[in-house]
Amino acid sequence: MDRNVVKVLLAAWRRPDFRAGLRHLIDLDEVTSLLAALAVDDHDDEVRRRTMELLRSALETAEIRAAVLLLIETDDIRHSLAAAISDNLADRSGLASSIRSALDDPAVRAEIRDALESQGMRTLVWKAAEHEFRGRRLTLVREATVLLLRHRPARRLVWALKRHGVIRELRRGPAPT
Repeated sequence: MDRNVVKVLLAAWRRPDFRAGLRHLIDLDEVTSLLAALAVDDHDDEVRRRTMELLRSALETAEIRAAVLLLIETDDIRHSLAAAISDNLADRSGLASSIRSALDDPAVRAEIRDALESQGMRTLVWKAAEHEFRGRRLTLVREATVLLLRHRPARRLVWALKRHGVIRELRRGPAPT
């Protein structure tokens, strides 16, 4: 959760349609305080851990998943999110460009929606995120492999991302300095 991404989320928070989808389901004050804490450079691991737990429980609710999808379905929010990603990948312009291209493709957004609707995939994604958060790289690779082998939505999403060059750019890695 980068400061620029958090700013995009705060901008989404100001949209009535986004807030309306979440208002009756979660404590907006808690979310707002977590986003504000994440927006500063010196947030600690506890703030990130609380945020991950909130996201995990939130994405188990269909209404919240729909509101999250507004982030990529709404042009201005999607473009702001892509700009934040580009800022974070200034040293990897090819990757930033391929991600922007993928986010602008309605077919990729449909694959993301399908992936979010798969309970098994959500479970494995959270396991992988947890291992990434704890620095367990080998376990992260194992979870990603299981995800691709067991879940058709994951394979379809990876294929859609591959069409936009995201996979190629991820393999390429950062440019040597």
